[in-house]
Amino acid sequence: MKRKRPSAAMNLLAAGAMALSGCSSAAHANLPYVSGAKVDCGGKQTLVASGSTAQTYAMLRFIDAYHTACGKQTLRYDANGSGAGINEFLYGETDFAGSDTPLSSDQYAAAKQRCGGADAWNLPVVFGPMAITYNLAKVDSLVLDGPTLAKIFNGTITRWDDPALTALNASMPAEEIRVVYRSDASGTTYNFQSYLQAASAGAWTAGAGKAFSGGVGVGAAGNDGTAAMVKATEGAISYNELSFALKQGLFAAEIKTPASRRSLRPVRIGTDTVGKTIRGAKIVGQGNDLVLDISSFYNPAQPDVYPIVLATYEIVCSRYPTADVANAVKAFLQAAIGPGQVDLNRVGYIPLSPQFQARVSEAVDAISAVGGSVQAE
Repeated sequence: MKRKRPSAAMNLLAAGAMALSGCSSAAHANLPYVSGAKVDCGGKQTLVASGSTAQTYAMLRFIDAYHTACGKQTLRYDANGSGAGINEFLYGETDFAGSDTPLSSDQYAAAKQRCGGADAWNLPVVFGPMAITYNLAKVDSLVLDGPTLAKIFNGTITRWDDPALTALNASMPAEEIRVVYRSDASGTTYNFQSYLQAASAGAWTAGAGKAFSGGVGVGAAGNDGTAAMVKATEGAISYNELSFALKQGLFAAEIKTPASRRSLRPVRIGTDTVGKTIRGAKIVGQGNDLVLDISSFYNPAQPDVYPIVLATYEIVCSRYPTADVANAVKAFLQAAIGPGQVDLNRVGYIPLSPQFQARVSEAVDAISAVGGSVQAE
């Protein structure tokens, strides 16, 4: 479809954003856990954390909520990618890590050593829809599905007028496809490749790791880097957490799933379509290690369910070597999962449901320091 392009606000992605904000900020402000949220301020003046770029704009909201609740206390966050964030946490360079994937099985031992013999916990703090972003001057409505996406990102499909694409779209330009991928160790990449592996009917055989393994395209660091490259490159396609796509005013594809094929309607990003997705998340971690199984997201059984959504975590010590750090981490997380959840929809995220928030709150309240439980100062 040829685009009229009056403004970025009129594109499909902006429509999805309006749907997200249209789920009413008042409803989010009145979530039962927000009005009664507690923040036990105290401890270290400036926390240090790093990791996930996908949670960058959510983190800004969390930091603001923390500063509002605790005065001069704040957090310095370096959005350098999930892989780098986990490594810096394991090396003791930061107080906690932001990551779009939980610790891997071989990282738990290193995390336990970093935490002075205590277990590390993966605590989900928000959900981020992933937009398939593109830049085509003559196309403002694009439909894709799992098999076609996999073939684009592994180099099997190289042109926008490939028969697989014209079968999904009325007409497509005779242009080369320019794949843009994350060049850093990325939880966003891990989640995207997990989707391709599950939803491509065998077309994606490169696995699902934090390093992009499609073997095609040009890399850029961070969600901000890939989104900026898509905006600057005619014919480009990439995968971005929704907040970055909104920031750049990018177009996003609608996604066909097996269920939406039956209803003949591809799925847009929106409050309802993503809200239905995250209902399928299940806690599979032990105790307060709240690792989620989100495999049900990728091939939804119902139509109008958007299939590419990530859960993003803060990775913390269950017991910190010093009360100074434990107090501050606990207070920050209380702010993040309480008042910090308000209006996250406006910047491209889906806040925790009351049920998830209650469980995360229990885990946050259980964070302690060597020598006993943490007390508010």
